[in-house]
Amino acid sequence: MTTPPAKPKGLDAPATVKIIKWMSKANVAMYRATDGRLGSKWRVGSAFPRGLPICLLTTTGRKSGEERISPLLFLEDGENVILVASQGGLPKNPMWYLNIKTDPVVTVQIKSRIRSMKARVSTEDERARLWPMLTAMYPDFDNYQAWTDRIIPVIVCEPLKK
Repeated sequence: MTTPPAKPKGLDAPATVKIIKWMSKANVAMYRATDGRLGSKWRVGSAFPRGLPICLLTTTGRKSGEERISPLLFLEDGENVILVASQGGLPKNPMWYLNIKTDPVVTVQIKSRIRSMKARVSTEDERARLWPMLTAMYPDFDNYQAWTDRIIPVIVCEPLKK
């Protein structure tokens, strides 16, 4: 096993957080306006050469009750959509994760397809099966895990039963 690169300085600096929020808002607007024709590929870090698929996760803010939309890398596992609450290896879980802990009913948009789903944290067995698939897709997830003391949650979004 190789040693992960050092955590970038300034990753959790307030300016970096603001830039990421602004870029995410721009990405969401572009994705929604074009049904994912634009903004549906992540081209940063190990994903730069080929780009990786992005979905839009819509949660309900746990404090505000307002709609919150996050562009996230995802992996499809049968009918389920798998997400990683990595937050780039920062010490705290992302806000969208905290929102789904309060209200697990979410929508997931992949290109023009929008689905109502229920999000939950994977079981240990599911995480053990999914993590190698996720890091094969995006090797930086292993770096993020090495940069934080928390276990990065893997989220399983399952279709809502009608």
